[in-house]
Amino acid sequence: MIFSKKPKGFFVEISEHSVLAARTSSASAPFEVEALQECAPDDPAALGAMLAQLQTRKSPTGFLHAAVGIYPGTRVVRRQSVEPKRMRESGYFAELCAQQLRIEADKYSLFLVNAADGSEFESTRTPPKEVVVCGLPSEDAAAAQSSLLEARIYPESIELGSVATLGAVVDCLAQSKFKTPVLVLEVESEAMHSFIVTANGVEASRPIPQGLNAMIPIVQKELGLKDEESARRLFYSNTFDFTGMGPTLIKKLLKELQSSIGFYEVQTGQSVGHVVTTQLSPKLQWIETAIATALGIKPLKLDTLPWLESRRITLRENLGANPADTRWLGLFALMANYNASDALAAEEKK
Repeated sequence: MIFSKKPKGFFVEISEHSVLAARTSSASAPFEVEALQECAPDDPAALGAMLAQLQTRKSPTGFLHAAVGIYPGTRVVRRQSVEPKRMRESGYFAELCAQQLRIEADKYSLFLVNAADGSEFESTRTPPKEVVVCGLPSEDAAAAQSSLLEARIYPESIELGSVATLGAVVDCLAQSKFKTPVLVLEVESEAMHSFIVTANGVEASRPIPQGLNAMIPIVQKELGLKDEESARRLFYSNTFDFTGMGPTLIKKLLKELQSSIGFYEVQTGQSVGHVVTTQLSPKLQWIETAIATALGIKPLKLDTLPWLESRRITLRENLGANPADTRWLGLFALMANYNASDALAAEEKK
């Protein structure tokens, strides 16, 4: 009898900073991560070459079948209080979205998860009082799928990378019995998404309508450059150390963060003690350091290897990437399975 080999698993995470991809020994855990690759997000030729290199054999259709994580700028990932008894009322959720989130629910693809454990909201059960509203405009969801197909990626599933990453951070904190609230930041060109999480789930969220681009005019002014384009090129290059200018560049962002952290600490009596940025390239890591110093907290270095092992994911040696770098956490989060059987297997392995 001839046994066919298990199909390989492929995972792709696309953000404005990079495209990260992985090949695993099978499509679902337990498996070994066999390869990790990355390329720039705005280079179709490099992406095509990377995907070709990732595949051990050419797909008959020419498409890479993968689980995909995306970070559209229009995404919604917001912790929200709800009135459980009203969740089944017609119009209640749409009203909530309009008043609290400032969005039109009928134009969005939305889903709800329990803010504490990430379980999917079910209308047949008594809903939790605190949920995380997740989604994006329906038009953008369709555009994202079309973009993936143009890149020869067939999405077996599409997740908001923010949701997958937050789940991984919460799970890591729970497994390490980490008690202090952690500030999780996704810093992008036009905005910053901030979350406060603990081992008990997502505690707070806030989108901040300022990002890296807001720092460019300040760089131009401080360095006396002739125009913003010159400042932009220098800012994103690896030739200048902005650590010393950090406090000046993050000043506006800091006010927003201090406001949201202060509100959380007054409401809960808990102090945020650490910060982690999940997407920034090494050349922009000074931003995390500057924010931590200004807030009087510490950067958090998550130990992902024990967490991966608990999810029955192992890493092949000499992968060519540093899996401890939090930039890879979102990609690994796409691989994690949190169902009961996996949790039981992880406990039995201890």
